[in-house]
Amino acid sequence: MSDTEILHLPEVRYATPQLISKREQLIRASEQLWRVQDATGRILGHLRIVADPLGLRYRAERLHLATGAFRIVGEFWRPDDAVQALRYG
Repeated sequence: MSDTEILHLPEVRYATPQLISKREQLIRASEQLWRVQDATGRILGHLRIVADPLGLRYRAERLHLATGAFRIVGEFWRPDDAVQALRYG
């Protein structure tokens, strides 16, 4: 492969993380991103899986409407911790 060729690898489609808490549910938004909704259907933020050399990390994010960009709330080793940061953050 030459320096000018770009290698396009398919994204890994991760399984939906299982939450211990039943207060929220995860709705897939893309290959590695889920909307976090409470029992009333209100979106609390997003949960993104991020590959790390030590394993999978779970990033809590919120969409900043004015810029259309995601703002990181925090990165965690457990999906429930990331969801909790969105719940109380």
